[in-house]
Amino acid sequence: MAGRRRIPLSGYKACRNCKFIVPSDVTKCPNCGSSDFSDDWSGLIIILDPQNSQIAQKLGITKEGMYAIRVR
Repeated sequence: MAGRRRIPLSGYKACRNCKFIVPSDVTKCPNCGSSDFSDDWSGLIIILDPQNSQIAQKLGITKEGMYAIRVR
């Protein structure tokens, strides 16, 4: 499909505190400030408009970005 862009997820890790997904070279979560990350995560939610997203509200997400569904 035109317009689809694949993101290689092997170079990313998830914050254990807020599940925000960041590149592997980041040392501090830009969302919550934690430095506790995991490479063992699964599922992906992309939030574009947290104020109008029912899913974001249900999950307590207030900042747009990529979030893991499960972080181990």
